Amino acid sequence: MKALVTTGLDPLTMELRSVPDPRPRHDEALIEVHATSVNRADLLLALRRPVGSSLGLDLVGTVLSAAADGSGPPAGSRVAGIAANNAWAELAAVRTDRLAVLPDQVTDTDAATLPVAGLTALLALQRADWLLGRRVLVTGAGGGVGRMAVQLARAGGADVVAWVGSAPRAAGLEAFGAEVVVGYENPPANGVDVVVDSVGGEVFTAAYCLLRPGGVAAVFGNTVRAELRLPADWGHARPGVRIDYLFLLDEITRRSVPDDLGLLVRLAAQGRLVAEAGLLAPWTDPHDAIRALLDREVNGKVVLSL
Repeated sequence: MKALVTTGLDPLTMELRSVPDPRPRHDEALIEVHATSVNRADLLLALRRPVGSSLGLDLVGTVLSAAADGSGPPAGSRVAGIAANNAWAELAAVRTDRLAVLPDQVTDTDAATLPVAGLTALLALQRADWLLGRRVLVTGAGGGVGRMAVQLARAGGADVVAWVGSAPRAAGLEAFGAEVVVGYENPPANGVDVVVDSVGGEVFTAAYCLLRPGGVAAVFGNTVRAELRLPADWGHARPGVRIDYLFLLDEITRRSVPDDLGLLVRLAAQGRLVAEAGLLAPWTDPHDAIRALLDREVNGKVVLSL
């Protein structure tokens, strides 16, 4: 089969190579991959893994052979899921507890945006326990996770503030029902109950200072690669506030991916969650799409079609 693999040069120089077909374990289904997507985590991993390593977390495809242990979807099922860094390939062996069945109403392209971004947004917001009537601030709201978080928070009954670094990154967020704030040099006015942060650095510090007593900051990224800094009165002035860090690949070891991802799929099928590909590219030539993602020229997810 063919697969995109690392070259060891930089995240842009993936190479399409012939590699051995996967040999599924007893708890894995063999999937014919139809679409995948690019996450920043994939590109960070590309710099760290040996030359010739496979990549890719998000996966959409058809089950060619069900798991030998009888778990998971049967052969012929159309599924989305989270692979073990092996989704950028024609075939992938995937644990059945990382898969959810797709209805006809959700296209391959749309479904490819849901696993990593959708689950990260969902689980981050669940750290708040209750959203109805609360005010939620989403930083980095123009990205794949951010756009999902804005929609899910609104669906949960929250008033949402979408904070973005530039006007182009704000496109479409008002249509999702968000109050949009442009420019990280201009913090939002008024306090919030929940912060969902992926930016880090001074943006996180400013967002944290807006938290009301009893609020929660759910952090899943640090795109500026800066140290965490809090105000001197960080605890005394905000009793009951907590900071939770979310690492998705660890989190899903304690969750039911079929249930959580299945919820996102149902919302998308019902039109209550817009699963949007900001950029669609062929997997045989992903370099321009990867560059656009790194340069923050894409609102939402970059999807690769096979």
